[in-house]
Amino acid sequence: MVAANNPALHAWIDIPATSHFPIQNLPFGVFETPERGPRVGVAIGDYVLDLYALSQRGFFDDLDLGPNEPKMFRRRSLNSFIAQGRTVWRSVRQRASELLRHDNPALRDDETMQACLVRQRDVQMLRPVKPGNYTDFYSSLEHAANVGRLFRDPTNPLPPNWRHLPIGYHGRASSIVASGTDIRRPNGQRKAPDAVAPSFGPSQQLDFELEMAFITGRATELGHPIPIQHAEEAIFGLVLFNDWSARDIQGWETVPLGPFLGKSFASSISPWVVTLDALEPFRVAGPVQEPEPLLYLRTVDPHHFDINLEVSLTPAEGPATTITRSNSRYLYWSMAQQLAHQTSNGCNLQVGDLYASGTISGPTPDSLGSLLELTLGGTRPFALADGTQRDFLLDGDTITMCAYAEKDGVRIGFGEVAGTVLSTL
Repeated sequence: MVAANNPALHAWIDIPATSHFPIQNLPFGVFETPERGPRVGVAIGDYVLDLYALSQRGFFDDLDLGPNEPKMFRRRSLNSFIAQGRTVWRSVRQRASELLRHDNPALRDDETMQACLVRQRDVQMLRPVKPGNYTDFYSSLEHAANVGRLFRDPTNPLPPNWRHLPIGYHGRASSIVASGTDIRRPNGQRKAPDAVAPSFGPSQQLDFELEMAFITGRATELGHPIPIQHAEEAIFGLVLFNDWSARDIQGWETVPLGPFLGKSFASSISPWVVTLDALEPFRVAGPVQEPEPLLYLRTVDPHHFDINLEVSLTPAEGPATTITRSNSRYLYWSMAQQLAHQTSNGCNLQVGDLYASGTISGPTPDSLGSLLELTLGGTRPFALADGTQRDFLLDGDTITMCAYAEKDGVRIGFGEVAGTVLSTL
């Protein structure tokens, strides 16, 4: 067991049982206040532990973090910290765990303690990484089959290669935004089935996609694939991800090529990156893969994670309605398989690259990860708590996603990723 994951650990900070951020989690993120500027921090309960302040006060002096300390903790992204490597991530997380433990007075009784802790309500969370590259996969069997039944073939919905490789496409890294950023309804070409010609204007079928994403933790050389047994060694951690989608624009442009303007206008990322170490207790076996993948994608160890996912929709005026409950264990292709396939042609990685899972849908009607599926392509609207109906998103609607894993009385959460739809300029 990773020492920092011990379910018997307790912090000297009062942490509610329902908190996403117990001492066993300690996810990394970037925050700022008017007084402090951007800093790398760790979430603990309702607080942020300021790693730059800890570094300045000598709490990491014996860890040999290298010449970039403490500067790597005073950045607008985690990239510099992640680039230090797995040994540094683990040692910093372990030291944070030690300092927060209920029986350790080193930080608790230190006269500068207040300078190292900030309430989350008093900080602005920034986008956690600056991704140089972004890949979006298509790794949920249920989602792929649902989409295929709508638009391809009801009796043979999957593309012929789907069960043989993790399908993906290169996305637009520059339009990945922090949680809380408003989403402007995009313009684009769309063509109704009965229309003679396409038209240009605001999307009328704006949708969300419930996804998880992983962030790469090291760079590799061009021409050097990563074997699947070493793939997770290159992963820093996971975030929640909403890949906003304009279905009408996407549907018109996706023949014969893949997604382009229907996807590239915005994707939202949650602020806290949960490490693979923190998720270790929640490993589970994935779905049986038939036919058996080719050797470079074959693995015997469990590389899936039991993470509960939830989506709510809040109209401009009215209460929130939970519209989806799903789980990351439903993914057919694991992160290890995705990364092994991504690099199998020699594609090189960069620190901070982002790899999204694709929409995560489950086997039941209430576990579907997009409005496209929930409404059968917009043909079956559903009711919200305020009595209104939705097929696709209206201006003023807010989509909020949350995720957590829970076992042995410990809840490891990701917090939330949220965005509100604004009208087209």
